[in-house]
Amino acid sequence: MKRAFFFDLGGTLFSNLMIPRVNGETIIEAGQRLGVEGGFEKVGLAYVTAAREVNDLYMRRDYYSHRDHFYDTYRAFAKRFGQEADEAFLTWFYEAQREAMHSGITLREDCVSTLTALRENGKILSIVSNIDDDYLDGWLIRLDLAVLFDHWISSEAAQSCKPHHRIFERALEQAGCVAGEVVFVGDSRIHDIQGARALGMTTVLLDEKGASSHLDDIDFEAEPDYVISTLSELLDLDEARPQGG
Repeated sequence: MKRAFFFDLGGTLFSNLMIPRVNGETIIEAGQRLGVEGGFEKVGLAYVTAAREVNDLYMRRDYYSHRDHFYDTYRAFAKRFGQEADEAFLTWFYEAQREAMHSGITLREDCVSTLTALRENGKILSIVSNIDDDYLDGWLIRLDLAVLFDHWISSEAAQSCKPHHRIFERALEQAGCVAGEVVFVGDSRIHDIQGARALGMTTVLLDEKGASSHLDDIDFEAEPDYVISTLSELLDLDEARPQGG
C-alpha cells in the first residue's frame, strides 16, 4: 500500500504547453529593450535557442541556482542580437518573467479534484520541484497549492536538483516515508523517473500529447512503472498504461 504521492510541479501539475503564451509578451518586450525589431516569431526563436544552449551547460550539475540559469539564458539571448545584457536588464527580465509565470499559469483541469481525492484517501502529498523558492512560494499562493499539499521542497532548499538523490531524500524525510511507500509523478524521464526510481519509488510518467520535457532529448537510463495522460488516472493506477503499454 502506497502512503504518499510526490509530484513534480512544472509540466505535471500544470502543462508546459501554456508557457510560450504566458511568457510571450515578456520576451517581446525584452527584445524591444534590446532594440530588436520583430515580433515573437523572431525573438521567441532566439530565446528558445538561448535556453537550449544554457540547458546544456547546467543540466548535468547536481545543483544550480535557477536564478543563475535564467540570467545566463538572458545573456545568451542578448548576445544573439549582438548585445550585452547589463544588470538592470537581467533584473527586469527575471522579475517580469516570474510575475508572468505566477499570474498566467493555471493548474490542469483535473489537478484539484485528483489531489483532493488522494487526500481523502489518506495519502500524504508532497511537491518536489527543481525551482528556486521565490518561484515555488509564489505558485503555492497564486495556485492555492498550500492547502492541498502536506509538504513541498524546492531544489534551492535542498541544495540539490533532480535527478540528484539529495532532493528526493529530503522529501522522504519531510513525509516520514521510505521510498517503497511513495509514488512519484512527473513529466521528465530524467529528472523525475530516473531520479525517483534510483531510490526505489514507484514512478509515473505524465505523457501529455504535444508536450515534452526540455530534458528528455538526452540519454536516460530508467523507464517509468506507469504512463498516464491525465492526473485523474492516478486514482486507479492498475488501469493506467504500464511502461511500454
